[in-house]
Amino acid sequence: MKIIIKKPLITQKTTKLAKEGIYVFYVDPKANKNEIKNEIEKLFKVNVVDVRTVNLKRRERGLSKYKNIRQKVKKAYVKLKEGQTINIFPQLWELKITFLLYF
Repeated sequence: MKIIIKKPLITQKTTKLAKEGIYVFYVDPKANKNEIKNEIEKLFKVNVVDVRTVNLKRRERGLSKYKNIRQKVKKAYVKLKEGQTINIFPQLWELKITFLLYF
């Protein structure tokens, strides 16, 4: 069994999109939209309405002899049914609550 969903992408832009019901994930570059949809529905128990994908090619950065190489990745924008959400970082909220209780 191959791993399709690698990790969620958490930035300022994606947190704004999450309020609209759109979540962004890094996925396997060989995965298609149907596989991504089925995996999200199975993992998070939600209904997926739409999946859009973006392929980012391999890129080299840097001017010296040491170059940074970003590997080829694929992002998936997943739109959920109205009223459904995904809690991407549940442990972070638990830590925040315990921190507030002690201080």
